[in-house]
Amino acid sequence: MTVRVLLVDDQPLVRSGLRVLIADQPDLEVVGEAGDGVEAVRLVGELGPDVVVMDVRMPGMDGIEATRRIMAGPTPTRVLVLTTFDEDDHVHGALRAGASGFVVKDMALDDILAAVRVVAAGDALLAPGVTRRLIADFAGRPASTGAAPSPRQVAGITEREREVLTLVGRGLSNTEIAEDLFITVATAKSHVSRLLTKLDARDRVQLVITAYELGLVAPGA
Repeated sequence: MTVRVLLVDDQPLVRSGLRVLIADQPDLEVVGEAGDGVEAVRLVGELGPDVVVMDVRMPGMDGIEATRRIMAGPTPTRVLVLTTFDEDDHVHGALRAGASGFVVKDMALDDILAAVRVVAAGDALLAPGVTRRLIADFAGRPASTGAAPSPRQVAGITEREREVLTLVGRGLSNTEIAEDLFITVATAKSHVSRLLTKLDARDRVQLVITAYELGLVAPGA
């Protein structure tokens, strides 16, 4: 299945570079481009892309507000945010708005493509380094995400699921979780799926935030 991508950036050169990069991939297709948040929201409604690659800093409506409006709309679309190392507050805002992952603009091209595929597959991009640090810092802040699970939901998870949630909070992939707990990748994936359901979490990012809010992982760990 081809992943349909909408590119949103106020710099035509950035959009052009991403478009050329994606054009060489048989499983990815650029279906549209936008230069600001207002146009992005409109095109999501018209084109129904699978993934929006969204810049943060744009004139008029920025990427955070555009992400918030897209996530509140009827079209099932996932947002991958473009960011830089010094935009912590913007990334925190994007998380609250419902973004599923982050791409650092100067990262390797293969990593950008991998990020699009990960987000399109319904997972969240929890890359090592800057993204993990930003999520940890966000989760450790006093401000609530507004999506914390209830005590009843938390009580409903098993001890093994709590172990898996802890590892998710540390940024481990399903493969790494399987290796750490000596289980199969399929079993690890099953545990994560059940956690998403039991904790009413939208995606893996929310599981990471929940792990921090429950104290399973200390900020900066």
